[in-house]
Amino acid sequence: MPVHLFKIKTLYILSFLLWITISGVSFSQIKLVSWNVENLGQSKSEQEIKFIAQTLKNYDVVALQEVVAGYGGIQAVAKLADELNRTGSKWDYEISEPTSSSAYKTERYAFLWKTAAVKKIGTAWLEQTYALEIDREPFYSTFEYKNKSFTVVNFHAITKKRQPETEIKYFKFLPALYSDLNLIFVGDFNCPQSNSVFNPLKKIGYVPLLIDQKTTLKKQVKHGEYLASEFDNMFYAPKVTKINGGVLRFYEHFCSLAEARKVSDHIPIWMEFSFN
Repeated sequence: MPVHLFKIKTLYILSFLLWITISGVSFSQIKLVSWNVENLGQSKSEQEIKFIAQTLKNYDVVALQEVVAGYGGIQAVAKLADELNRTGSKWDYEISEPTSSSAYKTERYAFLWKTAAVKKIGTAWLEQTYALEIDREPFYSTFEYKNKSFTVVNFHAITKKRQPETEIKYFKFLPALYSDLNLIFVGDFNCPQSNSVFNPLKKIGYVPLLIDQKTTLKKQVKHGEYLASEFDNMFYAPKVTKINGGVLRFYEHFCSLAEARKVSDHIPIWMEFSFN
């Protein structure tokens, strides 16, 4: 290579590296996905488990709601982890104990994560402080990424008819209760982020990932619309820098909504993020 071309190439590389340093650009972020998988248990076929794994394989941390509390739930998550391990990355998982609700439908939560992408810190736990006020208490798990930790608060609210606002209102106390943790609230809230019950979280800096984005499937397509309600979301604190995010329209891979709903009546939501 001529000397002058070598100098030009070297100058270009140095300038590029300087730009990266000044701008704080990072080429590696965390990809978090949350999905209400609707009764994940023995009713899910082997093909449906494989489809779920293919849908989730490109993410680093997975938060699942509606894992069956009785027979079949734990086994289905184990099968899902096994399928994910066949996609080219090593995955691990943890499943909650059944939620303590006696007045409503008890269930389990689950986390799955790529071991090469994040390190799990300690044991996940069901938050018991407001167990009497919240039917299905949230499931916490802390992960470490590049020496910075974040805690995913995995939650499934009671149905819209039962007024989920009556339990979501206690979430405003959780950041202070866990002031040493970087909380990210995820899951199926059964009400939209525009509901005033989220205002206290927003006032202390929490931002919704999705705005005016429906996340549940209709039973039948109406006027070209496949989605029904704006229920699933993530709320992240100022320490988190959102890079990208959205929904996964998995139903587009099926011939009908009826077939897609055998997998779930919710679509996954995802966020790619780093830290300030």
